[in-house]
Amino acid sequence: MTKLHVLAERVDRLVLRHEELKRTSQLIEQQLQAVSAERDSLKSRLAAARARIDALLARLPTDSSSTESRP
Repeated sequence: MTKLHVLAERVDRLVLRHEELKRTSQLIEQQLQAVSAERDSLKSRLAAARARIDALLARLPTDSSSTESRP
């Protein structure tokens, strides 16, 4: 094989590898977007749950002696 032929094969492999890495990068970017959206949804659900818990805690009696005197 000539040096030019060897070089052409290496360039072809390099181009194929670049295309493969580009596709992989795009897939990772899509996964990152999906995970970020899921994280944001979970954070929102957590905030709502905390708000509900805070509301329930606010409704509890604050005087502990009144609960102790009950049978």
